[in-house]
Amino acid sequence: MEALQAILSRRSIRAYSKENVSEDILRQILEAAMSAPSAGNAQPWHFVVIRDRQILDAVPGFHPFSGMLRQAPLAILVCGDPTLEKYTGFWVQDCSAATQNILIAARALGLGAVWLGFYPKEDRIEGIRKILGIPDHIIPLAMVSIGWPAEEKPPAARYREDRVRRDRWE
Repeated sequence: MEALQAILSRRSIRAYSKENVSEDILRQILEAAMSAPSAGNAQPWHFVVIRDRQILDAVPGFHPFSGMLRQAPLAILVCGDPTLEKYTGFWVQDCSAATQNILIAARALGLGAVWLGFYPKEDRIEGIRKILGIPDHIIPLAMVSIGWPAEEKPPAARYREDRVRRDRWE
């Protein structure tokens, strides 16, 4: 799939088939994530691949919008590591770019995915830290639920000219 087509047709997919996602495809998705831009090329991210059914089933206990994990074959938790930053505070942008790359790569490979926000919600951060044993200096930003889609959504026309300014705000 062409890059622009993957971007424009990407939708949040919350229903998945029972088919597993291969390690080869997972590797491609992680390579895409790690190809994201980062401030000063610091790449202040870590990724936790979660296939463990007990972990995936436990997340909805503290993340109210993550019910789809109960049927997802895998999820990727994107975490920021401020100790790796070159420019303070940019880890959020860097990890957000990596998360978006995961979503686009998943779509390009025919998978369905949805972004689940963790940061800055303390209850979600603490919940996932406890389950996964994440150290205090690592900050969970987002989790992406991934699987072969069991639903189809048409592309959404989201372009809005009223949100575009030219040269100045006026």
